[in-house]
Amino acid sequence: MKFRLLIRIAVILSVVLLCTGFGVYSFFRMNAVENQQDFNLYSLVPQDAIAVLETDRMADLVDDINQLNCSKENHYLYVSELFVYLKDHLYTLMDDTPHGLSREMNKMLISFHEPDTPLNQVLYCSLGSGDYELVETFIRKYCSSSFPSRFFDYKGEEIRIYPMSDGRFLAAYFTPDFLAVSFQKRLIEQVIDARREKKSLMHLRSFRTMHAGKHDNVAATVYVRMKKVDMGKPTDGIRSQTRLGSWAEFDMKFNENAIYCSGVSHGEDSTRTFINALRRQKPIEGFPGTYLPSTTFFYDNWALSDREAVFRFTAYQEYAKAIYSDYIKKRDEEWMTFLHDYAGESVMSCLFQSKDTLNKLPCAVMSIPVKDERAAERRLQSLLNRTPKEEDAPPVPQLYPEYARYPKARRFRQYILPRNTLLTQMTGITESALYTYACFYRGNLLLAPDAPSLSAYIDAVENSDVLDGTQVYEEGIGSLSPVYSFVMMVDMEEMLRQPETYVRLIPNFFFRQAKFFRKFMLAVQFTCTEGVVYPNIVLLYKGEGQDS
Repeated sequence: MKFRLLIRIAVILSVVLLCTGFGVYSFFRMNAVENQQDFNLYSLVPQDAIAVLETDRMADLVDDINQLNCSKENHYLYVSELFVYLKDHLYTLMDDTPHGLSREMNKMLISFHEPDTPLNQVLYCSLGSGDYELVETFIRKYCSSSFPSRFFDYKGEEIRIYPMSDGRFLAAYFTPDFLAVSFQKRLIEQVIDARREKKSLMHLRSFRTMHAGKHDNVAATVYVRMKKVDMGKPTDGIRSQTRLGSWAEFDMKFNENAIYCSGVSHGEDSTRTFINALRRQKPIEGFPGTYLPSTTFFYDNWALSDREAVFRFTAYQEYAKAIYSDYIKKRDEEWMTFLHDYAGESVMSCLFQSKDTLNKLPCAVMSIPVKDERAAERRLQSLLNRTPKEEDAPPVPQLYPEYARYPKARRFRQYILPRNTLLTQMTGITESALYTYACFYRGNLLLAPDAPSLSAYIDAVENSDVLDGTQVYEEGIGSLSPVYSFVMMVDMEEMLRQPETYVRLIPNFFFRQAKFFRKFMLAVQFTCTEGVVYPNIVLLYKGEGQDS
C-alpha cells in the first residue's frame, strides 16, 4: 500500500473518530440536560403543604408584580417572606448573570405549610449548569458575617444554615439539580424526607392528576388545598371554618389595576362542602345591580335550585350549628317546607350603609324570589297565626318601619318571624337573638335582622338609588361570567370596618392581610359546567384616595 494512501486513510479515520466522539459527547450532554430539565420540583414538596405557588418565569413574575399600580403606591402583599426576600434581591442576582437567569432558575415553587405564617414556607428552584456556584456565591454575599455558616447532617444529606443580616437564619438544601431554602430547618428536613421516602406531592394521586393538566403561558399558578378554611375576623369568638372542597388550581394574570385568578376545582366526592353544594344547582344568569342600594359594599348571589344541598351545607357552619331549642328547630323545618313550596331558584344577600349616620350597624337584607307572592304571603300569615308562643324566649322586639325617613317603604307590610336560623345560615349574622323581619316586595321575600334594614332597602330601590350603572359595579361584573352558581363582590375597605357577625362569609386570610386588601374590590365567582366547578377571584385596585 502506498504511503500517500495510508496517510489519506489515517486522516479519514481521524475525522470519523473525531465526529463520533463529538456526537457521543453531544448525545450524553443533551441527555444530561434533558434529565435536568425533567427534574420535577414537586418531588420535593411535602404532602402536608396547604398551597403551592409555581412559576416558570420567575423574573417576569417579579416584573409583573412591580408594574402593578398597588406596588407603585407601596401596597404589597407580604404573604411570603421568602418571596419578598427574593424580589428585593432578584435584580442584584441578575446583575451577576450577564445573559439573565437560566431557564432552570426561572422555574420556582413556594410551598405553604401549617401554621399559615409568612415564615412557614419553602422556596424551591431548579439549577442549571453553573447555577450551583452562582447561588452559593450570592447567598454568601448577603449573609451576615457575624456568625459563620453551619452544616448539619440529616439522614446522609447536608443542610446548610446561613445567618442573615436581619438576625434570622436561612436553612438550605443544595444539589446540582435544585435548591430548597426555608427560614425553618424542620421544613427542610421534611423536604429531604419527602424526596427520600417518595412521599411528596407528586406521589399524591389527587395532586398528580390535577397537575397533569397544568396550563401554560401564565405568569404563575397557585394550587390550594381547600379543606377547612378559617372565615371571618380573628377576633370572632365563634372561630368559624368552612369546608370549601378539595384541590383547586388558579392561573394568575395581572394588569396595572387588577389581579385575576382563574381556577378549576379538582376531585368530586360526597362530603358536605361548599363546592359540592354548588355542583347540584342550576346556574343563574345576570347580576342583581338593579336590586342593590347604591351604598352596597357587599353582596352575594347563590343558585338555589337544590335547596336541600345548600342548607345541608350552611347548617353545618359553626355560627349555625349551636344547640338550639326544639322550638327553633321546628321553625327551621317549617321554613324549609315554605321555601320548597314557594321559593325561586336563587337567593341574594347584601350589606349597605343607611341614610341614618347614627346607625352603628350596616343594613343587611336577604332576598329570595317567590313563585306566587300573594299565595306565599297568605301562607306566611297562616304560619304566624298558628305558631305557638315560645316559652322562656327573650322579649319580641318592636316593629318600627320608620316611615318618616323611608316614605316609599310605608306601603309594604312587615312581619316579625318566630326565632329561626334561616338568615343566620345564609349570612352568618346572629343579631336580634334569631328574630327575623320579613316583607314581600316586587316578587321577592325580604328577610333582615332588623326593621330599618327592610325600610332602607325598599326606599333605595323604589327611588332607583341603586348600584347598577355605577363605575365600580360595572368594572366588577365586567370581569365575571354572566352565568354562574355563586358570585360575591366586596369593598374590602368597608368590610374591614364591620362587626365580627357581619363578615363571616369572607375568608380570614383577607383580614390577616388587611393592610394590603383594604385598597381592593374583591370579586369571587363559581361557575359549574358538567359537574366541574370553576372558581375565579378578581382583585380590582381602588388606588390612593379612593376609600369608600
